[in-house]
Amino acid sequence: MNDIVRLAGRPVIIGGGLAGLMTALELAPEPVVLLSATPLGGEASSALAQGGLAAAIGNDDSPELHLADTLAAGDGLCDETVVRRIVEAAPLAIERLAELGVAFDRDANSVLSLGLEAAHSRRRIVHAAGAATGRELMRALVAAVRNRASITVVEGFAARRLLVEDDAIAGVLAEDGFGSTVFASSRVVIATGGVGGLFRDTTNPLGCFGQGLALAARAGAAFADLEFVQFHPTALDGLLRPMRLVSEAVRGEGAVLIDETGRRFLADLPGAELGTRDAVARGVHRHLARGHRVFLDARACLGKSFADRFPTIAGYCHEAGIDPAQDPIPVRPAAHYHMGGVAVDREGRSTVSGLWACGEVASTGLHGANRLASNSLTEAVVMAGWVARSVAATRDTSRMTTALPPAPMHPDPRDACKIVSSSLGVLRDGESLRQAATALLPIASGNSPAADPAAVALMMAISALGREESRGAHCRSDFPLRSAVARRSHITLDAALQAAASLDFLPIARSA
Repeated sequence: MNDIVRLAGRPVIIGGGLAGLMTALELAPEPVVLLSATPLGGEASSALAQGGLAAAIGNDDSPELHLADTLAAGDGLCDETVVRRIVEAAPLAIERLAELGVAFDRDANSVLSLGLEAAHSRRRIVHAAGAATGRELMRALVAAVRNRASITVVEGFAARRLLVEDDAIAGVLAEDGFGSTVFASSRVVIATGGVGGLFRDTTNPLGCFGQGLALAARAGAAFADLEFVQFHPTALDGLLRPMRLVSEAVRGEGAVLIDETGRRFLADLPGAELGTRDAVARGVHRHLARGHRVFLDARACLGKSFADRFPTIAGYCHEAGIDPAQDPIPVRPAAHYHMGGVAVDREGRSTVSGLWACGEVASTGLHGANRLASNSLTEAVVMAGWVARSVAATRDTSRMTTALPPAPMHPDPRDACKIVSSSLGVLRDGESLRQAATALLPIASGNSPAADPAAVALMMAISALGREESRGAHCRSDFPLRSAVARRSHITLDAALQAAASLDFLPIARSA
């Protein structure tokens, strides 16, 4: 207890992935508490990232080109001001990571190697260890965090509720294996990642199922664009969960998608295999739905050099009995990234006083309806700096309390996962979404272990039902056309519960 009292008043960062680590580092030398339910990086999607970070540093590139590519991928829903700020800050973010010890891939002249990914007009993907960028990022940043005396790492504590007094954050209720503890703080940063664990087919750690969104929702925060989930078109098709990712960079090197007959079935798609992720994922999904199998064929473009260029992916393939130098790789779409999240301003502030969000859990306006490949890691690094400056400039008003409110049950996403997987996939329709909302409402309103995951899923389902168009990663079979008016969606948990009870969704999900 004395240790907890000593930490009172310090900013609390929830999450041990890239966004959380960087925010803690950027706050130094101010003392901070970094809460992680697992050992640092243990359940972080960041560690699984393969492609890298997008930054306009090539001689033929510019932030303006990066901006244009991001806006095009975002399909009308990006906040152009936010996009411009982030792409202009991206090159310095790469330098900052290198200062922190990240060993990026370089050529014989020590110049950063740049990869190409879908919907990028230039080679601008900075990567490490071939396709193991996330692993290298986490290695370097975990080491840097552990070496910072100002950062108190508290592992094995899972945040269960945000404490709110007088409409402002007052602390974090957390649990370890022995009981509950309150970390008193008027400044909390949520950096908990995405919602992939709510889907049966996902490339994310199964422990990432929207816990940060649930924390913010129960505290009364507003959310934006929750209906937009990006499905990666080339996850290694097999029984393993989470599914192994076959990076877009493989297609950037010339790999093509074929079916069991050897036909390149997406050759006529704009951009072909390097079209936007949503278009490629839908193409693969529809081909699978017609009874075909789908493979990524890198034999001609990479052949025996595959293992040298992509050692991690080659290892995944060999574990599955596949030699990518000689065999096409079986693939299928899988939930990969959540464009929606806690609605934040340009400093990462949520609508709840004292609460910030950073990384995948936040919705900054960068990604719009469809994230441009490798923009997310860049966003996390850039936003971490802005969030840290905002937190540091905010006066601490916390006071220690010994009163422990009751903690909710340990969350269990299995019930929500069944519903989400069947109704919020690559292709959606109104009837399935209404059925999902009806099934989720009593669970989200209850006190069972399924309540928090169901609350997140309910907000996603209602936002998807309210968007009666197909835009970016959100595709409605009953509304296949893109609306002439581009409008972001906004919602709160209370509004979602009311909407589900009345089946009157449109005013909530379509509010400006």
